[in-house]
Amino acid sequence: MKRDSMRFLIAGVGGQGTILAASILADVGLRLGYDVKKSDILGLAVRGGSVVSHILWDRKVRSPVLGAGEADVLLSFEWLEGLRRLGFVNAQGVVLANDHRIDPMAVSSGLSEYPDITAIRERMAKAARQVVIIPGTQTAVELGNVKTFNVVLMGSLARILGSEVDLWRSAVADQLPEKLKAVNLKAFDAGFALSLPALA
Repeated sequence: MKRDSMRFLIAGVGGQGTILAASILADVGLRLGYDVKKSDILGLAVRGGSVVSHILWDRKVRSPVLGAGEADVLLSFEWLEGLRRLGFVNAQGVVLANDHRIDPMAVSSGLSEYPDITAIRERMAKAARQVVIIPGTQTAVELGNVKTFNVVLMGSLARILGSEVDLWRSAVADQLPEKLKAVNLKAFDAGFALSLPALA
């Protein structure tokens, strides 16, 4: 895989490992020879609040953040957060959606209802060229460590993009302390091994 540019947006909530995933993506871009910029935007309450990461690979990146319709890939770590950031993906872009729901405070307190997930998927399908549903959280649970789901998604992204797996594995290893490398590399490999469609 070598495109002139790639623009990613990760949408999740605090505690999901959004920033680690963004750091892995930035590292991969550098290893592929791109100019890279990364910007993380945290909600007021980091754990449980919205977290959005912009990662840009290009020959020369002039802005660290994406505007509406500029993301080639939207990685939705949770259904509602993906819906909230859907305006960032371009019509020829791809949504990679982790099949997982986290109720925000307003929903868990009974003040509002969580949107219908089928309706969210339909809106994603209308906004982007392709939507790929990834059982990231389920896969991480099956591996015995739900906290690694973000790296499961990095493995799936590498597979979908047709990237050099060893380069991605090296980037994952370099972003983690020694005691967490083995479990996260296992998670990456599990994500890479998932049966997923190629980009249309």
